Amino acid sequence: MTDESAALESVDEDAFGIDAFTLDDRLRLFHFAAAEKRHEYLWLLRAFDRGRANYQVLLHASDAAGLVKRLAADHPGAAAVGDVQPLLDALADWQLLDRSYDGTRAANLAEYRNRHYVYQFTQAGYRAYRAVEDVLGARLEDAQLSRLVFPDILADLHALADANAAGDAEEVYRKLGRLDSVLGEMAQRAARFYLMLGDLARTNDTRPEVFLAHKDALLAHMREFTAELGRYAPLLAEAVGKAAATGVDRMVEHAAEADERLFRSPAERLEDWRQRWQGIVHWFAEREHGETERLQDATVTAIRSVLALLRRVTEARRGGVSRESQLRHLAQWFTSCESDEDAHALFQAVFGLGAPRHIAVPYADPELIPGRTSWWEAEPVELARTLVQSGRSPGLHGPGRIERNEAGRERLRAEQLKQQAERRTAAASLAADGAHGRVLDEAETRVLLALMDVALAARVPASRTVSAASGSAHGVRLTLTPAEGSTTVHTVRGNLHLDGLRLEVTA
Repeated sequence: MTDESAALESVDEDAFGIDAFTLDDRLRLFHFAAAEKRHEYLWLLRAFDRGRANYQVLLHASDAAGLVKRLAADHPGAAAVGDVQPLLDALADWQLLDRSYDGTRAANLAEYRNRHYVYQFTQAGYRAYRAVEDVLGARLEDAQLSRLVFPDILADLHALADANAAGDAEEVYRKLGRLDSVLGEMAQRAARFYLMLGDLARTNDTRPEVFLAHKDALLAHMREFTAELGRYAPLLAEAVGKAAATGVDRMVEHAAEADERLFRSPAERLEDWRQRWQGIVHWFAEREHGETERLQDATVTAIRSVLALLRRVTEARRGGVSRESQLRHLAQWFTSCESDEDAHALFQAVFGLGAPRHIAVPYADPELIPGRTSWWEAEPVELARTLVQSGRSPGLHGPGRIERNEAGRERLRAEQLKQQAERRTAAASLAADGAHGRVLDEAETRVLLALMDVALAARVPASRTVSAASGSAHGVRLTLTPAEGSTTVHTVRGNLHLDGLRLEVTA
């Protein structure tokens, strides 16, 4: 038993929620995926997920049945769900759902004694459901290298250095958290991509047309990723050094100070953010043994492997003698046969159609057929026509070649850069001239509303009075502080009134 398994088996007496689940409890969460009514369980959990998205946390059996019916209007497969009560009880026994009593539905004392049940997702149950949905929704498009993320990483590193130098703890927390999540996602995408290449190489042994249908898109994708990675690697290393020069300890303390995880001590949060920063340094700043260098080497190796596989497939499909010449020689052999027996023997040696084809196909449910039942009495097994004729399992054809619209991509990129420049210019104008005593134009109004959205979303009242809140973007900071009366900002869209708040925009 590993240390992780032992930790899951030994649950602290003070633990609650997902920490109270032992290893057996967590494994039992996936029973619904292998049960006989697994499709009905899945549609019922999807109905609970839809209710959760609409802030319907506690659901009665009738509420769950109503959500399933509404779900069946868009997805006919949900109509197969029958009585939801036994399904709810089974999911509650497996601890995917939490079952509690609801006395508010009782109209009299008798109904109250009947103990109406209401159900909701447990935290571990929702994670198990999402894990199954992730597997069911996995597609080949998920296995791709993220090339367009490098400019965002570079911008976040520069913003991190500026925020740390300015002492903006909240901005340091946001940028470090975003960098950590982006790097984690990029590592997972790269791992899935290289696994996909291995699967494609194994599939080529039986279906080379699948590889030939994807080779152009694969080579172009890997070459573009390698070029972008090589171009941004020195810039990213320089940005990491710039951020580190503002003070690593100060940066980690700022991030730990703004961290809102309740069940982590200050020392644990400090160590966690220090490790995340070390991961960023390992990715970009360590040139010889960093993750960037390893990722580039792995991509170059993958390109060589794909080219070698392409050469092997091409040589296997192209013989030294043409097909027409082979058939002419074979026809001459047939005409040279002295008897019909010799011709039949030659036919059997060339085409091999006389020998029986042995195929082993199991029953869909082997437990339905006892092992002692004779072959003459057992039900036959259904075979696919392609399996009998060619010995190959039936499969779907691969998608067509990806057509890239380079002109459209360049146009969209130029438009994106233009909008970013307009936002930066408007933000600089807003910070220089202020938001009061004039009418803000359309670009300045959009920047002001975006900053207010960030500031109001980050505002957390500490008491009955509203505390100050701030938000920063594009190099400017908007601060909302409590004040007497109201503040009015004049824009081209109209007048913006803030009751009890004072608005200030600074660089």
